Amino acid sequence: MATAAPKISDQKVPMSPLEPHNYINYQRIEDNLAIVRSRLNRPLTLSEKILYGHLDDPHGQDIERGVSYLKLRPDRVACQDATAQMAILQFMSSGMPTVAVPTTVHCDHLIEAQVGGVKDLARAVATNKEVYDFLATATAKYGIGFWKAGSGIIHQIILENYAFPGGLMIGTDSHTPNAGGLGMVACGVGGADAVDVMADLPWELKCPKVIGVNLTGKIHGWTSPKDVILKVAGILTVKGGTGAIIEYTGPGVESLSCTGMATICNMGAEIGATTSLFPYNHRMGSYLEATKRGNIAEYAKAFQHNLQPDKGAEYDQVVEINLSELEPHINGPFTPDLATPISKLKEAAKENGWPEEIKVALIGSCTNSSYEDMTRSASIVQQAADHGLSTKSKFTITPGSEQVRATIDRDGMIDTFEAAGGLVLANACGPCIGQWDRRDVKKGEKNTIVTSYNRNFTGRNDANPATHAFVASPDIVTALAFAGTLDFNPLTDSLIGADGKPFKFTDPTGSELPPKGYDPGQDTYQEPPHDRASVNVAVDPNSDRLQLLKPFVPWDGKEPDDLPILIKVKGKCTTDHISAGGPWLKYRGHLQNISQNCLIGAINSANGEANNIKNQLTGEWGAVPQVAAYYRDHGVQWVVVGDSNYGEGSSREHAALEPRYLGGLAIIVRSFARIHETNLKKQGMLALTFADPADYDKITPDDRITLKGLESFAPGKNLTAVVKHPDGKTEEISLAHSFNEGQIAWFKAGSALNLMASNKAADKAAGK
Repeated sequence: MATAAPKISDQKVPMSPLEPHNYINYQRIEDNLAIVRSRLNRPLTLSEKILYGHLDDPHGQDIERGVSYLKLRPDRVACQDATAQMAILQFMSSGMPTVAVPTTVHCDHLIEAQVGGVKDLARAVATNKEVYDFLATATAKYGIGFWKAGSGIIHQIILENYAFPGGLMIGTDSHTPNAGGLGMVACGVGGADAVDVMADLPWELKCPKVIGVNLTGKIHGWTSPKDVILKVAGILTVKGGTGAIIEYTGPGVESLSCTGMATICNMGAEIGATTSLFPYNHRMGSYLEATKRGNIAEYAKAFQHNLQPDKGAEYDQVVEINLSELEPHINGPFTPDLATPISKLKEAAKENGWPEEIKVALIGSCTNSSYEDMTRSASIVQQAADHGLSTKSKFTITPGSEQVRATIDRDGMIDTFEAAGGLVLANACGPCIGQWDRRDVKKGEKNTIVTSYNRNFTGRNDANPATHAFVASPDIVTALAFAGTLDFNPLTDSLIGADGKPFKFTDPTGSELPPKGYDPGQDTYQEPPHDRASVNVAVDPNSDRLQLLKPFVPWDGKEPDDLPILIKVKGKCTTDHISAGGPWLKYRGHLQNISQNCLIGAINSANGEANNIKNQLTGEWGAVPQVAAYYRDHGVQWVVVGDSNYGEGSSREHAALEPRYLGGLAIIVRSFARIHETNLKKQGMLALTFADPADYDKITPDDRITLKGLESFAPGKNLTAVVKHPDGKTEEISLAHSFNEGQIAWFKAGSALNLMASNKAADKAAGK
């Protein structure tokens, strides 16, 4: 008798040991791809397989790279504590009793580095008790997994527990692509996108182009996976990956560990990429086994035909890198794409006048805190200690997770670091995101720090615009900590030991995975309770940390007329400039309070200053948030004019919420960073671009703008700005946009959340 052929769905494999009833759905990918292949009739890249395998409607979905808007069904959502507050507040407004897909919240952003891990964590728990109580009760109420403060950085927790090959995940943090190290398409999004998916709506993504990075040769010596992405950042620049997924391929992939691949994917956010990923291989399998997910490794192996690109798949661009010839790099200062080979650093520092003394060297973060990273750094520290040396620079170590911290503690590495002068910080983001109570230099004092982090924008780490921050591998950062100067190349130069004799570091060594297995450390995970009906969400109406949301006002249907320009922004304007981090993180759940930081870092083209603009109604000069609120309170909507790649950097929901809350109508720029453009649309803002980027120069800060064409607002149809100059003369400027029909509906409703709530109310009234 004939028997049915086995299907991949015959085996039920949980996504995570922590979620035994949420299964990996490889069958959906298999079925969707059968439909897509018959339609496209061409080889597919790996990212295309995973994305198209998660299409909501594979039959009807228009699929064209760089053009179509894909509607996708992600497998899960991940939120960090700073962005989770607003995401959950928005979800509460949707009326849903529980999240529709597996979701987790991770407390990692609100812990300030000051004196050391234990004391810093205790202080954070006390300071943020109100927020942590809100998150703990809200996650329990809505069926969300909750990782308490001290658990570790979101991306490391995801890699250790939830990421799986072939999965699709969105996360409310721009470094969510870290999970690409396990072959997952993981994209950073704004909180509104997360809310959509949590509320069982498809996630919308502009169909990405695909950039292939072909790796040949073999990584060795001082060169590390971090140097791959530092090199790629130098090639593609901070906006070269915008609108694209970066796929790493080639024989060189086999020489990279799973956590090394995660490092590369993590920092792909610095080139604007939608995400980055690697094909499934045995290095991923070994990591899955080491993290007690051997069943997933076996399942992925059986599905490997769809976890690698098709032969002959075409890429929109291809970058070639020979790992055997790749030199360690150090990128910066002030931008992560200024790439300098270590052999050229000494010369570059002198030519550019960079401060050569290194005040602080910092390793760890979500990008480089794996067991392998820590063992390699410890091997360098031990070499120096054997020659009687302690660090010349201050030296800090940030474990990425409690599991990594406990494991390196058990294996003696923390003792090694501390004996040489290192300070172990909490398992949290800390200085990487500006959560650093730095006291060794005064604000405005020119100085240099080196980190193994991902970002080094002006003031990013310590709020000091004079700090020159450089990004490198943990190996290079550790070696430089002992030299104390940029005028040192550990591959060729020597240090003087305590005995007065010169010595040269040998190549760092480390273990890809802990030989004794991982030590899980303290249990910091809160599983959602089975009975959630009795759970009450903790929000104090008098709180200055949390504030329930009120819906934004819908578009009134009228032509916006004679709008003042709040600020014409000159040059780079990241989400750090639009909604600063650091001390402002504590207000992430209180829209009114955090809006007091709106655009305070943006440079005003009128005077070259930050946070000093002219009120066009009164003629007085003042802070950006105060002038914006004055306009709003007097019934006047306003616009912002910006430069290229506006909104690059961290995927901060608040950078879009704040201008909307303060009465803004439109942001008009030369070009947008992907996530920020979507975030603005979600909040009912008009995200518009100059059809001719040179038209940016035609606008002065004192102009008034009338927007024409909204009455016939449609996809692909430009709007027109009638610009009235102070002398009374007018001119018309064409404004492009990337709104589709659904996004236009968001604008008209006042926000995506407004539209969602009205649709649910209509369904309820209709008895659906």
